[in-house]
Amino acid sequence: MAELPTMIRDLALMLMVAGVVTLVFKKLKQPLVLGYIVAGFLVSPHMPYTTSVVDMSNIHLWADIGVMFLLFSLGLDFSFKKILKMGASPIISVVCIIFAMSILGVIVGHSFGWSKMNCIFLGGMLAMSSTTIIYKAFDDLGLRQQQFAGLVMSVLILEDILAIVMMVMLSAIASGSNPNGGQMLGAVIKIGFFLILWLIVGIFAIPLFLRRVRKLINSEVLLIVSLGLCCAMAVISTEVGFSSAFGAFIMGSILAETIEAERIEKLVEPVKNLFGAVFFVSVGMLVDPKIIVDYALPIFTLVMTIIIGQAIFGSFSFLLGGESLKSAMRCGFSMAQIGEFSFIIASLGLSLGVIGNFLYPVVVAVSVITTFLTPYMIRLATPAYNALEKRLPTRIIKSLNHLSTSHPNTTEQSQWKRLLTQMTINTLVYSILSSAVIAVMFTFLLPFTRKLLPGWELHWYANAITGIITVLCISPFLRAMVMKKNRSEEFKTLWQESNRNRLPLLFTILVRVGIAVTFIFYICNYLSRFTPAIMITVGLLVIILIVSSKGIKRRSILLERLFINNLHSRDIEAQVQGKKKPLYEGKLLDRDIHIADFDVPYNSKWMGHTLRQLNLGRKYGVHISSILRGGFRLNIPDGNSIIYPYDRLQAIGSDDQLTTFRNAIETEILGEDTELEKREMKLRQLIICSNSPLIGKTLEESNIRRHYNCMVVGLEEGKENLSSISTARKFQEGDILWVVGEQDDLDILSRFCKS
Repeated sequence: MAELPTMIRDLALMLMVAGVVTLVFKKLKQPLVLGYIVAGFLVSPHMPYTTSVVDMSNIHLWADIGVMFLLFSLGLDFSFKKILKMGASPIISVVCIIFAMSILGVIVGHSFGWSKMNCIFLGGMLAMSSTTIIYKAFDDLGLRQQQFAGLVMSVLILEDILAIVMMVMLSAIASGSNPNGGQMLGAVIKIGFFLILWLIVGIFAIPLFLRRVRKLINSEVLLIVSLGLCCAMAVISTEVGFSSAFGAFIMGSILAETIEAERIEKLVEPVKNLFGAVFFVSVGMLVDPKIIVDYALPIFTLVMTIIIGQAIFGSFSFLLGGESLKSAMRCGFSMAQIGEFSFIIASLGLSLGVIGNFLYPVVVAVSVITTFLTPYMIRLATPAYNALEKRLPTRIIKSLNHLSTSHPNTTEQSQWKRLLTQMTINTLVYSILSSAVIAVMFTFLLPFTRKLLPGWELHWYANAITGIITVLCISPFLRAMVMKKNRSEEFKTLWQESNRNRLPLLFTILVRVGIAVTFIFYICNYLSRFTPAIMITVGLLVIILIVSSKGIKRRSILLERLFINNLHSRDIEAQVQGKKKPLYEGKLLDRDIHIADFDVPYNSKWMGHTLRQLNLGRKYGVHISSILRGGFRLNIPDGNSIIYPYDRLQAIGSDDQLTTFRNAIETEILGEDTELEKREMKLRQLIICSNSPLIGKTLEESNIRRHYNCMVVGLEEGKENLSSISTARKFQEGDILWVVGEQDDLDILSRFCKS
């Protein structure tokens, strides 16, 4: 008999222990993430009294997959459109948090006499909160629908992006050179380039692909396709220097804009839960009691630095970002931990040989302790605010809350500012697309054409063919770059408003023409040996041809419309099927009340009841704005609307009201049927006896359903199928009936019949 692989043994041990421990934590009403960490410690090699996992390398591999799928699910639930809607608030908050926590890390490391490089890397580790851990904690505590949770997730995503820039900076410092502006700018440009490219290409191509194959896709195929896209983007992200988890989040954000997003989210959830559990168990395995004992004081100090630092500086950063004091404290307290990116920064320091070997296990211990404390810190935020509110003067509370109104998300912009912003964004986007097309053409098409036309004397043919195809491919982008917004309302108004505006407006056109010519110049320069003057002339002529071509204009408009339709495909589908969300949803985001979605459990006591009977407004203070059922949305339901299992209710209320509503919808469920197996329905053949009280009675007169709680299926008359019983037919001795009912009820009925 073949021996069971070590990998399977380890997985079985992890899941069995995790299952038992999480049941205990569920019974104690504690977050499941804490149960996973405890389970990981119990099965780790550091715990000598229990069976341990043998091969840690496989566990780390599964943990990496778990992080990837968790971030993929986060992207499905929280796309970049939500971050953009929040304006500058997350950017202000994340910059302040990273700066403050980095300084604190350097100060703490210096106080223990650690080397300069240890202190710098420690500052980077303390600046990175864990997206995965907070996302799971919000999920366990039922806070994902609350308003502050959305802002926290926005800041965490931006932190993950800025972590890449920080790693470039730390690598430069470790190499002995100060990170100059060129390195930093290069890292930022690289991130921006690939981020915009992936989002644009993904939103353009993936919804189009899903739309074409929609008739062929069932739930199984959609799950495989979604996970395949997730893994593919994770590989691409790794190849260009980013993390696999970041790539998975990008793919989730792209799929979040498709019609299938909600369906994909439900399909991926079991996979996410499985690998997510493995990840959190693996975090618990990293706990080394020996390290905790040897470095107890530094670990305790770092834990307190993170908790107090995030509680104070994190809350203040969110205040500067425009949040009220209560919301800012809930956000700041939620981020009081470090996680996966801190491990990556520590690994970078070890690989470069610039930090001590002790620092990585110390950071791991700090991460585990702060992860364990995260749910309690989240819960502590509101009591801390209430205590602070009682002790601080009212004028100070009002002054702090006044900061939330000093950074409004939407302001009246001048027409010049609005026009220049739109032109800049368009030029940037189309420049990135043009650059990507040129890179692909020169990397793949040029070698192919040169192989197709061998011989050095014929290379100019290959170069010319590649150049022409490349220009044709980027021509819609160049035309849009030059012409878009030239006929917008802002442009026309400014042109007609004053003659002084006309020269600057013409200058904006010339700048964009210059950028477009630069792309043509680069293509010609790369593929030919013309003089710069000739190439610039050629570039201008080509741009003129592109701008004046009706075919290119039509193709440019078609591509842009297709992209916009894909970007708003969920909203468009909602309008078509009556699923459009209320128009006031976005306008409530900055207030105390907001909108959140809740799923009705399959065993809810509410099913079958109308909204009038449930009286949710009076009980919980919420209003149901819509009901999503299958592929249909019922907007503004009236009191006669009935609730069914698996309905998704869109409720409007404050954080406290929505929390109470969520608790009610999860707790008001039907109890388990303890006699479920005994009450199983049976099908039995019965023959009417001579002493049966059924003789001479019709089916209606016999009251079999009411007296015996059974149902007559049909009459057996020797035919292939059972005969239906006429309402006028009276039962006779010897009639063969097929009856369905519970076992006990059938036994009572069979006293008057033969089985």
